[in-house]
Parts: sequence; C-alpha cells; structure tokens
Amino acid sequence: MVPGLITAALLLLFVAGCIWLWLPRHARALEEAAKLPLDDEEKTP
Repeated sequence: MVPGLITAALLLLFVAGCIWLWLPRHARALEEAAKLPLDDEEKTP
C-alpha cells in the first residue's frame, strides 16, 4: 500500500510541476533557455 501512495504522490508532483512550468508567465524564460544552445556569442563571466 505504501509504495502505491508514494507512486501516486510522485505522479501528482510531476503533473503539478509540468503545469507550473507551462504557465504563460514562464514563457519568456523558456524561450530564452531554448535559444541558449543556438547562441553564437561567447559569454564570459
């Protein structure tokens, strides 16, 4: 019974994280992160 509850809790946590990540207020940050590998500029700290 306990393993089933842990699995259900982790599934709910995963679904909640996916929903939170795809909220419109995160769209700008997601777009910037998606373009990072294509950025040709070298950024040094």
